[in-house]
Amino acid sequence: MDWTALLRLPSTILLILAVIALFLTLVQLVALRHRLDQGHRLAAAGRALLLLVAFALTLLLAGMGYALRGYRLLSGETPVVEIDARILSPQRWSLVLHWPDGATREVQLAGDAWRVEAVVLKWKLPAVLAGLPPLYRLDRLSGRYDDPADEMHAPRTVVDFKEAGRFDLLDLHRQYPRWVPDVDALFGSGVYLPLVDQGHYTVSLMRTGALVARPDEATEQKIAQPF
Repeated sequence: MDWTALLRLPSTILLILAVIALFLTLVQLVALRHRLDQGHRLAAAGRALLLLVAFALTLLLAGMGYALRGYRLLSGETPVVEIDARILSPQRWSLVLHWPDGATREVQLAGDAWRVEAVVLKWKLPAVLAGLPPLYRLDRLSGRYDDPADEMHAPRTVVDFKEAGRFDLLDLHRQYPRWVPDVDALFGSGVYLPLVDQGHYTVSLMRTGALVARPDEATEQKIAQPF
């Protein structure tokens, strides 16, 4: 099985395939009932087997499509997000996030720096040899203060990238570890950079699972300027 190709399918496509598999399950259920009514026991047994296969496929596709929402493949250095910063007032910022798929989101942050954290999932050797790549999901964006005293007492802002109530692969592994048996490691990775007005930053994730943040040239010059 080409796991890489399977995981590259958007979750929407997997859920559509799950609906198709559910339709086939219902067709087999109707056919099974028809064979039983006619007294064709042998044919009914074959239909029952097809029914079980179609139902199992429905559960597999639906579960994978639902659990993989928010996850992306990790290969080489993968772009994660681009950030544009604009100052509102001292230690108050407006950030525009640009995702690789073209989506954007504007948030407000308090602090002197921004910090992005991600959850990385790595597989055990058998799954790796089968071609199953690492996965990642952005976890949160938060503000960070330079002064530890501000860190303890000043207002804190955290943006949660996980939708409320959403069940994902990480939850599945924690609650039902036997369902995802080949997980080698689940760990977090974070990175931060100072905020400057009109700053532009890019965040990538290495195959090792480490986040990397880079300012563009103009932003780097502003960061290097003495206060």
